[in-house]
Amino acid sequence: MKLLSKIQDNLRKLECKSMLLAHKIELRPKASQAEYLNKSCGSRRHCYNQLLEHFSKPDNKWSKAAAYQYYIKVIRPAYPWYNEVSSRVTRNAIDDLDDAFKHFFRRVKKGGKPGFPKFKKKDINDSFALREKTKFEVKGRKLRIEKLKTLIPMRQRLRFEGTPKQVAMSKQAGKYFASVLVDTTDYKDYSQNRSPSVGVDFGVKSLAVTSDNEVIPSNNKLKKSLKKLKHLSRSLSRKRKGSNRRAIAKQRLAKLHYRIAQQRKAVLHELSHSLTANYDRIAIEDLNVKGMVRNRTLARSIADAGFGMLRQLIEYKAFLRGCTVELVDRFFPSSRMCSGCGQLHDITLADRALACDCGLTIDRDLNAAINLNRYRRDTLKPDVKRTQEPSKTALAASVWTV
Repeated sequence: MKLLSKIQDNLRKLECKSMLLAHKIELRPKASQAEYLNKSCGSRRHCYNQLLEHFSKPDNKWSKAAAYQYYIKVIRPAYPWYNEVSSRVTRNAIDDLDDAFKHFFRRVKKGGKPGFPKFKKKDINDSFALREKTKFEVKGRKLRIEKLKTLIPMRQRLRFEGTPKQVAMSKQAGKYFASVLVDTTDYKDYSQNRSPSVGVDFGVKSLAVTSDNEVIPSNNKLKKSLKKLKHLSRSLSRKRKGSNRRAIAKQRLAKLHYRIAQQRKAVLHELSHSLTANYDRIAIEDLNVKGMVRNRTLARSIADAGFGMLRQLIEYKAFLRGCTVELVDRFFPSSRMCSGCGQLHDITLADRALACDCGLTIDRDLNAAINLNRYRRDTLKPDVKRTQEPSKTALAASVWTV
Protein backbone atom coordinates (compact mmCIF):
# COMPACT_ATOMS: atom_id res chain seq x y z
CA MET A 1 0.00 0.00 0.00
CA LYS A 2 2.84 2.40 0.81
CA LEU A 3 4.47 1.68 -2.55
CA LEU A 4 1.15 2.30 -4.34
CA SER A 5 0.65 5.62 -2.55
CA LYS A 6 4.17 6.72 -3.49
CA ILE A 7 3.53 5.85 -7.14
CA GLN A 8 0.27 7.81 -7.08
CA ASP A 9 2.03 10.82 -5.55
CA ASN A 10 4.72 10.70 -8.25
CA LEU A 11 2.06 10.51 -10.96
CA ARG A 12 0.31 13.56 -9.51
CA LYS A 13 3.59 15.48 -9.55
CA LEU A 14 4.16 14.55 -13.19
CA GLU A 15 0.64 15.69 -14.09
CA CYS A 16 1.27 19.13 -12.53
CA LYS A 17 2.34 21.53 -15.23
CA SER A 18 5.02 24.08 -14.44
CA MET A 19 4.02 27.71 -14.61
CA LEU A 20 5.51 31.10 -13.92
CA LEU A 21 4.40 32.66 -10.63
CA ALA A 22 5.67 35.91 -9.12
CA HIS A 23 6.21 36.58 -5.43
CA LYS A 24 6.58 40.23 -4.40
CA ILE A 25 8.69 40.61 -1.25
CA GLU A 26 9.59 43.73 0.70
CA LEU A 27 13.32 44.36 1.04
CA ARG A 28 15.16 45.69 4.11
CA PRO A 29 18.24 47.33 2.53
CA LYS A 30 21.00 49.17 4.38
CA ALA A 31 21.84 52.77 3.48
CA SER A 32 24.55 51.76 0.96
CA GLN A 33 22.25 49.15 -0.62
CA ALA A 34 19.38 51.64 -0.88
CA GLU A 35 21.77 54.05 -2.61
CA TYR A 36 22.63 51.38 -5.17
CA LEU A 37 18.95 50.61 -5.77
CA ASN A 38 18.23 54.32 -6.27
CA LYS A 39 21.13 54.58 -8.75
CA SER A 40 19.76 51.60 -10.67
CA CYS A 41 16.26 53.09 -10.83
CA GLY A 42 17.72 56.42 -11.96
CA SER A 43 19.93 54.83 -14.63
CA ARG A 44 17.06 52.84 -16.08
CA ARG A 45 14.78 55.92 -16.09
CA HIS A 46 17.48 58.09 -17.72
CA CYS A 47 18.23 55.53 -20.44
CA TYR A 48 14.52 55.06 -21.17
CA ASN A 49 14.01 58.82 -21.53
CA GLN A 50 17.08 59.23 -23.75
CA LEU A 51 15.82 56.52 -26.10
CA LEU A 52 12.30 57.94 -26.14
CA GLU A 53 13.58 61.45 -26.87
CA HIS A 54 15.63 60.18 -29.82
CA PHE A 55 12.86 58.08 -31.37
CA SER A 56 10.18 60.71 -30.81
CA LYS A 57 11.74 62.76 -33.61
CA PRO A 58 10.06 62.33 -37.03
CA ASP A 59 13.30 61.29 -38.78
CA ASN A 60 14.01 58.38 -36.41
CA LYS A 61 11.84 55.32 -36.95
CA TRP A 62 11.53 52.98 -33.99
CA SER A 63 12.94 49.48 -34.12
CA LYS A 64 14.54 47.41 -31.42
CA ALA A 65 17.71 46.89 -33.47
CA ALA A 66 18.08 50.63 -34.10
CA ALA A 67 17.52 51.33 -30.40
CA TYR A 68 20.24 48.87 -29.44
CA GLN A 69 22.73 50.46 -31.87
CA TYR A 70 21.94 53.94 -30.55
CA TYR A 71 22.32 52.67 -26.98
CA ILE A 72 25.74 51.08 -27.65
CA LYS A 73 27.24 53.83 -29.84
CA VAL A 74 25.77 57.02 -28.38
CA ILE A 75 24.08 56.73 -24.97
CA ARG A 76 26.39 54.42 -23.03
CA PRO A 77 29.66 56.19 -24.03
CA ALA A 78 28.10 59.58 -23.21
CA TYR A 79 27.14 58.55 -19.66
CA PRO A 80 29.96 56.52 -18.07
CA TRP A 81 28.16 56.49 -14.69
CA TYR A 82 25.97 53.73 -16.16
CA ASN A 83 28.90 51.42 -15.30
CA GLU A 84 28.22 51.85 -11.57
CA VAL A 85 25.23 49.50 -11.85
CA SER A 86 24.56 46.26 -13.70
CA SER A 87 24.66 46.65 -17.48
CA ARG A 88 21.34 44.83 -17.79
CA VAL A 89 19.57 47.59 -15.84
CA THR A 90 19.96 50.05 -18.72
CA ARG A 91 19.93 47.40 -21.45
CA ASN A 92 16.51 46.17 -20.35
CA ALA A 93 15.14 49.69 -20.75
CA ILE A 94 15.17 48.93 -24.51
CA ASP A 95 12.80 46.00 -23.96
CA ASP A 96 10.53 48.16 -21.80
CA LEU A 97 10.33 50.88 -24.46
CA ASP A 98 9.78 48.23 -27.14
CA ASP A 99 6.74 46.95 -25.20
CA ALA A 100 5.44 50.51 -24.89
CA PHE A 101 5.71 51.07 -28.64
CA LYS A 102 4.06 47.72 -29.39
CA HIS A 103 1.05 48.68 -27.28
CA PHE A 104 0.99 52.09 -28.96
CA PHE A 105 0.92 50.59 -32.48
CA ARG A 106 -1.70 48.03 -31.42
CA ARG A 107 -4.02 50.77 -30.17
CA VAL A 108 -3.49 52.78 -33.37
CA LYS A 109 -4.48 49.78 -35.52
CA LYS A 110 -7.63 49.21 -33.47
CA GLY A 111 -8.60 52.86 -33.87
CA GLY A 112 -8.56 53.58 -30.14
CA LYS A 113 -6.80 56.30 -28.20
CA PRO A 114 -3.11 55.93 -29.25
CA GLY A 115 -1.41 56.79 -25.97
CA PHE A 116 2.14 57.54 -27.17
CA PRO A 117 4.84 56.40 -24.71
CA LYS A 118 5.52 58.96 -21.98
CA PHE A 119 8.72 60.03 -20.29
CA LYS A 120 9.49 58.53 -16.89
CA LYS A 121 9.42 60.81 -13.84
CA LYS A 122 11.48 60.56 -10.68
CA ASP A 123 9.79 58.91 -7.68
CA ILE A 124 6.83 57.78 -9.83
CA ASN A 125 6.82 54.02 -10.47
CA ASP A 126 10.60 53.80 -10.06
CA SER A 127 11.78 50.32 -11.01
CA PHE A 128 14.31 48.22 -12.91
CA ALA A 129 14.51 44.57 -13.95
CA LEU A 130 17.14 41.85 -14.16
CA ARG A 131 15.81 39.27 -16.61
CA GLU A 132 18.86 37.01 -16.69
CA LYS A 133 19.29 34.25 -14.09
CA THR A 134 23.03 34.90 -13.74
CA LYS A 135 22.51 38.52 -12.68
CA PHE A 136 20.75 37.72 -9.39
CA GLU A 137 20.35 34.92 -6.86
CA VAL A 138 17.97 34.21 -4.00
CA LYS A 139 19.66 32.72 -0.94
CA GLY A 140 17.08 31.99 1.73
CA ARG A 141 15.95 35.38 3.00
CA LYS A 142 18.65 37.31 1.14
CA LEU A 143 18.98 38.56 -2.43
CA ARG A 144 22.15 38.99 -4.47
CA ILE A 145 22.19 41.30 -7.48
CA GLU A 146 25.05 42.09 -9.83
CA LYS A 147 27.62 44.75 -8.84
CA LEU A 148 26.32 44.93 -5.27
CA LYS A 149 28.86 43.33 -2.96
CA THR A 150 26.51 42.69 -0.04
CA LEU A 151 23.31 40.64 0.12
CA ILE A 152 20.01 42.49 0.57
CA PRO A 153 17.85 41.14 3.42
CA MET A 154 14.28 40.18 2.46
CA ARG A 155 11.27 40.29 4.73
CA GLN A 156 10.35 36.65 3.99
CA ARG A 157 11.40 33.64 1.96
CA LEU A 158 10.11 32.80 -1.48
CA ARG A 159 6.61 31.37 -1.31
CA PHE A 160 7.22 28.96 -4.22
CA GLU A 161 9.84 26.28 -4.71
CA GLY A 162 11.30 26.29 -8.20
CA THR A 163 13.74 28.07 -10.49
CA PRO A 164 13.89 31.89 -10.24
CA LYS A 165 13.80 33.32 -13.76
CA GLN A 166 13.94 37.08 -13.27
CA VAL A 167 13.49 39.79 -10.69
CA ALA A 168 11.89 43.23 -10.89
CA MET A 169 12.93 45.77 -8.28
CA SER A 170 10.57 48.63 -7.44
CA LYS A 171 10.26 51.52 -5.00
CA GLN A 172 6.99 52.69 -3.50
CA ALA A 173 6.35 55.07 -0.60
CA GLY A 174 10.00 54.88 0.47
CA LYS A 175 9.93 51.06 0.56
CA TYR A 176 11.80 48.69 -1.76
CA PHE A 177 10.35 45.51 -3.24
CA ALA A 178 11.59 42.56 -5.27
CA SER A 179 9.14 40.67 -7.46
CA VAL A 180 10.75 37.30 -8.20
CA LEU A 181 9.37 35.28 -11.12
CA VAL A 182 9.63 31.55 -10.38
CA ASP A 183 9.13 28.57 -12.67
CA THR A 184 7.31 26.19 -10.33
CA THR A 185 4.80 23.41 -9.89
CA ASP A 186 4.45 24.17 -6.18
CA TYR A 187 0.85 25.27 -5.83
CA LYS A 188 -1.73 23.69 -3.54
CA ASP A 189 -4.59 21.59 -4.91
CA TYR A 190 -7.97 22.42 -3.34
CA SER A 191 -10.14 20.38 -5.73
CA GLN A 192 -10.99 17.49 -3.38
CA ASN A 193 -13.10 19.21 -0.72
CA ARG A 194 -14.76 21.97 -2.75
CA SER A 195 -18.49 22.62 -3.08
CA PRO A 196 -19.99 22.52 -6.59
CA SER A 197 -21.03 26.14 -7.14
CA VAL A 198 -21.64 29.54 -5.56
CA GLY A 199 -23.07 32.87 -6.65
CA VAL A 200 -21.48 36.07 -5.37
CA ASP A 201 -23.15 39.48 -5.44
CA PHE A 202 -20.81 42.46 -5.01
CA GLY A 203 -22.08 45.64 -3.41
CA VAL A 204 -21.28 48.83 -1.53
CA LYS A 205 -23.25 48.16 1.66
CA SER A 206 -21.62 44.73 1.94
CA LEU A 207 -18.54 43.90 -0.11
CA ALA A 208 -19.99 40.53 -1.10
CA VAL A 209 -22.92 38.25 -0.31
CA THR A 210 -22.77 34.59 -1.36
CA SER A 211 -25.65 32.30 -2.25
CA ASP A 212 -24.79 30.36 0.93
CA ASN A 213 -25.84 33.49 2.89
CA GLU A 214 -22.29 34.43 3.88
CA VAL A 215 -21.92 38.21 4.21
CA ILE A 216 -18.52 39.88 3.84
CA PRO A 217 -18.56 43.39 5.38
CA SER A 218 -17.85 46.46 3.26
CA ASN A 219 -14.24 47.36 2.58
CA ASN A 220 -14.07 51.05 3.62
CA LYS A 221 -10.33 51.49 4.11
CA LEU A 222 -10.24 54.81 2.22
CA LYS A 223 -13.26 56.21 4.03
CA LYS A 224 -11.73 55.50 7.44
CA SER A 225 -8.51 57.36 6.54
CA LEU A 226 -10.13 60.21 4.62
CA LYS A 227 -9.71 62.79 7.39
CA LYS A 228 -5.99 62.07 7.74
CA LEU A 229 -5.56 62.08 3.96
CA LYS A 230 -7.10 65.54 3.72
CA HIS A 231 -4.84 66.81 6.50
CA LEU A 232 -1.64 65.47 4.85
CA SER A 233 -2.69 66.68 1.38
CA ARG A 234 -3.35 70.18 2.74
CA SER A 235 0.00 70.13 4.52
CA LEU A 236 1.79 69.11 1.31
CA SER A 237 0.16 71.88 -0.73
CA ARG A 238 1.51 74.52 1.71
CA LYS A 239 5.15 73.45 1.37
CA ARG A 240 7.49 75.20 -1.05
CA LYS A 241 8.41 73.12 -4.11
CA GLY A 242 11.91 71.69 -3.96
CA SER A 243 12.22 72.08 -0.18
CA ASN A 244 13.11 69.30 2.24
CA ARG A 245 9.88 69.79 4.16
CA ARG A 246 7.87 69.23 1.00
CA ALA A 247 9.80 66.00 0.37
CA ILE A 248 8.99 64.82 3.91
CA ALA A 249 5.30 65.75 3.55
CA LYS A 250 5.16 63.97 0.19
CA GLN A 251 6.66 60.83 1.75
CA ARG A 252 4.12 60.85 4.59
CA LEU A 253 1.21 61.15 2.15
CA ALA A 254 2.62 58.38 -0.06
CA LYS A 255 3.02 56.07 2.96
CA LEU A 256 -0.60 56.59 3.97
CA HIS A 257 -1.83 55.88 0.42
CA TYR A 258 0.32 52.74 0.39
CA ARG A 259 -1.09 51.60 3.74
CA ILE A 260 -4.68 52.05 2.53
CA ALA A 261 -3.93 50.11 -0.67
CA GLN A 262 -2.34 47.26 1.29
CA GLN A 263 -5.29 47.06 3.69
CA ARG A 264 -7.68 46.86 0.74
CA LYS A 265 -5.58 44.18 -0.97
CA ALA A 266 -5.50 42.08 2.21
CA VAL A 267 -9.31 41.96 2.35
CA LEU A 268 -9.64 41.19 -1.37
CA HIS A 269 -6.98 38.47 -1.23
CA GLU A 270 -8.71 36.83 1.72
CA LEU A 271 -12.08 36.81 -0.06
CA SER A 272 -10.71 35.59 -3.41
CA HIS A 273 -8.76 32.82 -1.64
CA SER A 274 -11.84 31.67 0.25
CA LEU A 275 -13.98 31.50 -2.90
CA THR A 276 -11.45 29.69 -5.11
CA ALA A 277 -10.48 27.25 -2.34
CA ASN A 278 -14.04 26.25 -1.44
CA TYR A 279 -15.99 26.22 -4.74
CA ASP A 280 -15.57 24.62 -8.15
CA ARG A 281 -17.69 27.22 -9.95
CA ILE A 282 -17.95 30.90 -9.03
CA ALA A 283 -20.66 33.01 -10.66
CA ILE A 284 -20.07 36.76 -10.52
CA GLU A 285 -21.64 39.66 -12.37
CA ASP A 286 -19.73 41.27 -15.25
CA LEU A 287 -19.80 44.74 -13.67
CA ASN A 288 -19.15 47.89 -15.69
CA VAL A 289 -16.92 49.52 -13.07
CA LYS A 290 -15.91 52.43 -15.33
CA GLY A 291 -19.56 53.29 -15.82
CA MET A 292 -20.38 52.84 -12.13
CA VAL A 293 -17.79 55.36 -10.93
CA ARG A 294 -19.48 58.06 -13.03
CA ASN A 295 -22.14 58.15 -10.33
CA ARG A 296 -20.75 60.98 -8.20
CA THR A 297 -22.68 59.90 -5.13
CA LEU A 298 -21.23 56.36 -5.08
CA ALA A 299 -17.94 56.86 -6.97
CA ARG A 300 -15.70 56.97 -3.89
CA SER A 301 -17.37 53.95 -2.26
CA ILE A 302 -17.15 51.93 -5.48
CA ALA A 303 -13.48 52.79 -5.96
CA ASP A 304 -12.80 51.99 -2.30
CA ALA A 305 -14.43 48.55 -2.64
CA GLY A 306 -12.05 47.51 -5.44
CA PHE A 307 -14.45 45.47 -7.59
CA GLY A 308 -12.08 45.40 -10.57
CA MET A 309 -9.13 44.16 -8.51
CA LEU A 310 -11.32 41.55 -6.80
CA ARG A 311 -12.39 40.13 -10.15
CA GLN A 312 -8.75 39.91 -11.30
CA LEU A 313 -7.74 38.09 -8.12
CA ILE A 314 -10.62 35.62 -8.42
CA GLU A 315 -9.86 34.91 -12.09
CA TYR A 316 -6.14 34.24 -11.71
CA LYS A 317 -6.54 32.15 -8.54
CA ALA A 318 -9.34 30.18 -10.19
CA PHE A 319 -7.02 29.46 -13.12
CA LEU A 320 -4.31 28.16 -10.78
CA ARG A 321 -6.73 26.00 -8.77
CA GLY A 322 -8.81 24.65 -11.63
CA CYS A 323 -12.02 26.54 -10.84
CA THR A 324 -14.54 27.94 -13.32
CA VAL A 325 -15.47 31.63 -13.18
CA GLU A 326 -18.90 32.30 -14.70
CA LEU A 327 -19.24 35.93 -15.79
CA VAL A 328 -22.95 36.71 -15.70
CA ASP A 329 -24.29 39.21 -18.22
CA ARG A 330 -24.49 42.65 -16.58
CA PHE A 331 -28.07 43.06 -17.88
CA PHE A 332 -29.22 39.85 -16.18
CA PRO A 333 -31.94 40.93 -13.64
CA SER A 334 -30.38 39.18 -10.67
CA SER A 335 -31.74 41.67 -8.09
CA ARG A 336 -35.16 42.14 -9.70
CA MET A 337 -35.94 38.45 -10.23
CA CYS A 338 -37.54 36.45 -7.44
CA SER A 339 -35.33 33.47 -6.63
CA GLY A 340 -38.43 31.48 -5.64
CA CYS A 341 -40.74 31.82 -8.66
CA GLY A 342 -38.82 33.91 -11.21
CA GLN A 343 -41.18 36.90 -11.23
CA LEU A 344 -39.60 40.28 -12.09
CA HIS A 345 -40.10 43.27 -9.79
CA ASP A 346 -39.41 47.00 -10.06
CA ILE A 347 -37.10 47.88 -7.16
CA THR A 348 -34.74 50.77 -6.47
CA LEU A 349 -31.42 50.97 -4.64
CA ALA A 350 -33.29 52.10 -1.52
CA ASP A 351 -35.23 48.80 -1.40
CA ARG A 352 -33.09 46.41 0.65
CA ALA A 353 -35.53 43.50 0.54
CA LEU A 354 -37.65 41.85 -2.15
CA ALA A 355 -41.22 40.80 -1.31
CA CYS A 356 -42.83 38.57 -3.95
CA ASP A 357 -46.44 37.55 -4.55
CA CYS A 358 -45.40 33.92 -4.04
CA GLY A 359 -44.87 34.72 -0.36
CA LEU A 360 -41.07 34.94 -0.41
CA THR A 361 -39.45 37.87 1.39
CA ILE A 362 -35.67 37.91 1.06
CA ASP A 363 -32.72 40.29 1.28
CA ARG A 364 -32.05 41.72 -2.17
CA ASP A 365 -28.31 40.89 -2.13
CA LEU A 366 -28.91 37.28 -1.08
CA ASN A 367 -31.63 37.00 -3.71
CA ALA A 368 -29.23 38.28 -6.37
CA ALA A 369 -26.51 35.84 -5.27
CA ILE A 370 -28.92 32.88 -5.53
CA ASN A 371 -29.96 33.96 -9.04
CA LEU A 372 -26.33 34.36 -10.07
CA ASN A 373 -25.58 30.86 -8.80
CA ARG A 374 -28.42 29.43 -10.93
CA TYR A 375 -27.34 31.31 -14.06
CA ARG A 376 -26.72 28.82 -16.89
CA ARG A 377 -26.41 25.87 -14.50
CA ASP A 378 -28.42 23.64 -16.84
CA THR A 379 -26.07 24.35 -19.76
CA LEU A 380 -23.09 23.07 -17.75
CA LYS A 381 -24.40 19.49 -17.79
CA PRO A 382 -22.70 17.47 -20.54
CA ASP A 383 -24.52 16.54 -23.74
CA VAL A 384 -24.05 12.76 -23.93
CA LYS A 385 -25.16 12.57 -27.58
CA ARG A 386 -22.40 14.91 -28.75
CA THR A 387 -19.63 13.29 -26.70
CA GLN A 388 -17.91 10.69 -28.86
CA GLU A 389 -15.54 9.08 -26.35
CA PRO A 390 -17.16 7.16 -23.46
CA SER A 391 -14.26 7.99 -21.11
CA LYS A 392 -14.75 11.72 -21.62
CA THR A 393 -18.48 11.36 -21.09
CA ALA A 394 -17.97 9.62 -17.76
CA LEU A 395 -15.39 12.20 -16.70
CA ALA A 396 -17.66 15.13 -17.61
CA ALA A 397 -20.60 13.56 -15.83
CA SER A 398 -18.58 13.00 -12.68
CA VAL A 399 -17.42 16.61 -12.70
CA TRP A 400 -20.69 18.41 -13.42
CA THR A 401 -23.31 16.18 -11.81
CA VAL A 402 -24.78 18.13 -8.90
